[in-house]
Amino acid sequence: MKRRNFIQLSAAAAGISIAGVPMHLLAAGKKGGDLNVIVQPEPPGLMLGIVQNGPAQLVSGNIYEGLLRYDEKLNPSPLLAESWTKSDDSLTYTFKLKPNVTWHDGKPFTSADVVFSADVFLRKTHARLRASLAAIESITAPDASTVVFKLKHPFGPFMGLFETGTMPMVPKHIYENTDFLTNPANNTPIGTGPLKFKQWVKGSYIQLEANKAYHQPDVPMVDNVYFHVIPDAAARAAAFESGKVDVVPGGAVEFFDVERLGKLPGVSISTKGWEFFAPQSWLWLNNRKKPMDDVKFRQAVMYAIDREAMARVAWFGSAKVATGPFNSNIKFFSDKVKKYPRDIAKAKALLAESGYKKEPLRLLALPYGETWQRQAEMVRQNLSQVGINVQMVPTDVAGWNQRLNEWDYDMAFTYVYQYGDPALGVSRNYTSDNIAKGSPFNNVEGYSNPKVDALFAAGVKEPDPVKRGQIYLEVQQILLEEVPVAWLHEINFPTLYRTKVNNLISSGIGLNDSLGRAWIA
Repeated sequence: MKRRNFIQLSAAAAGISIAGVPMHLLAAGKKGGDLNVIVQPEPPGLMLGIVQNGPAQLVSGNIYEGLLRYDEKLNPSPLLAESWTKSDDSLTYTFKLKPNVTWHDGKPFTSADVVFSADVFLRKTHARLRASLAAIESITAPDASTVVFKLKHPFGPFMGLFETGTMPMVPKHIYENTDFLTNPANNTPIGTGPLKFKQWVKGSYIQLEANKAYHQPDVPMVDNVYFHVIPDAAARAAAFESGKVDVVPGGAVEFFDVERLGKLPGVSISTKGWEFFAPQSWLWLNNRKKPMDDVKFRQAVMYAIDREAMARVAWFGSAKVATGPFNSNIKFFSDKVKKYPRDIAKAKALLAESGYKKEPLRLLALPYGETWQRQAEMVRQNLSQVGINVQMVPTDVAGWNQRLNEWDYDMAFTYVYQYGDPALGVSRNYTSDNIAKGSPFNNVEGYSNPKVDALFAAGVKEPDPVKRGQIYLEVQQILLEEVPVAWLHEINFPTLYRTKVNNLISSGIGLNDSLGRAWIA
């Protein structure tokens, strides 16, 4: 087994910083205080191995940990694993665990917990991870501090699986031989992270407190983090403006409020911390139905939409026009693809060639607030200008989910996370084996192309990054010709925070694993 250059020097040993905090500030005793954060909406649960929606990850990503953390370039760094090696055939990965790590109840964290988490618990509870675990032949623990993953075949995105939301470590001594979904510990989560669960006052706040036995010196830097539940968007903005809260995560207030709040004294805005998730928005086009089954009609939609104007007007500059199916933050992105600038004349010509007869088409807005509603109105207007007869369909979140689950739509808005690698967060939206009712986030459009299926399958198994890049470039080029969906924007969710809060975002998943590493001046 050949050693790879995966091991980072300890920042403390280098004398530079710990968790991004300069050593001279640590020496000056910049510790303590409470951090107040908005969580929107209130999460349905906090057991991260079971509940993976955004609000749950925001809170529980600071309670639980994965083996690795990732920077904004998606490079892995040690966390619960202090080093790792890869065999020359890319089939065996060996992780050495950090010593003297304990769970929040004081029990030691060992390799048995890793095997149980990945090979037992998460195989049953974590649908997104389960698909990747299918590539793993075995997970074993030769000793208490070593874990070996053996793969059935090379799996290109393997090293991207170990962040806390994708593969959270759960305590074997609490969950083994229990019903995972009904275990009482789900209500009082126990992890290894810098913050510990303290209390949850439903409808009001969730309190996490400092884990004083945390395995990294001088972390956490705060005493408590309170996640405030405030259902109304205007009230959330007012809570930040009044000083009740210190941090407003991306998307928690309307985008038209971000610019105003960002100009308040002692306030900053950051779009960092979304690199791993890489949110990408588009318009589902139901390929099963006329006229969306015609590629010329789908291309016409792309030419008709003024995506630049939407980024300015609806998103107030917090979105960038997408070049295609890959967000520019994920691996193997390329812009060497067909471009679709707004061109009304070309859109009208393509519509005529497609044979579209101005049949009414239902446009399903995304019920996530005024920004999405404004965007839907702009798209309706753009499509009407080229002769597409659009009827807006109002709905709530439950109705939106149900319609997409049942493919009961013509065109519909969405956005999805891409998780750093096309094999983890892109292929699911375009491969034939992901055409299945019951999810609003798989191949909802019903697109099928055997060549694309084969390329995505090859990209997963190819260990050589250069060859993977060539495969995924061809995928992007085909999809940009066939336009299974109308890509809109890369969303840059802005985080509002008070400048007294330092080191707020220290990884590629942002607030989801950084709050215990923040400190208050």
